[in-house]
Amino acid sequence: MNLISFLEKNMLNCSWKEMGLDCMGCGLQRSFIHLLKGEFMDAFYMYPPIYSLILLFGFLILHLKFQFKIGPKILIGLFIFNLFTTFGNYLIKFY
Repeated sequence: MNLISFLEKNMLNCSWKEMGLDCMGCGLQRSFIHLLKGEFMDAFYMYPPIYSLILLFGFLILHLKFQFKIGPKILIGLFIFNLFTTFGNYLIKFY
């Protein structure tokens, strides 16, 4: 069994979805699986903030290793961008 099929069979249940509600992270697991398959557009359509989250965590890892001088400011900017992107995606689901 490869990693992708393992992840597809063992996705975490969303307690919000079980109550009939969408959460701000709905689609993140499926989007990540699309990325692993190389289906980049499908990953974006499933959860648009996926790429900005990858950028945020990638820069966070680099900053922890290299301690960039303006790293904290960049991280705050990326965090705010992700906040708006995630919230915007959540609002668009309802329209």
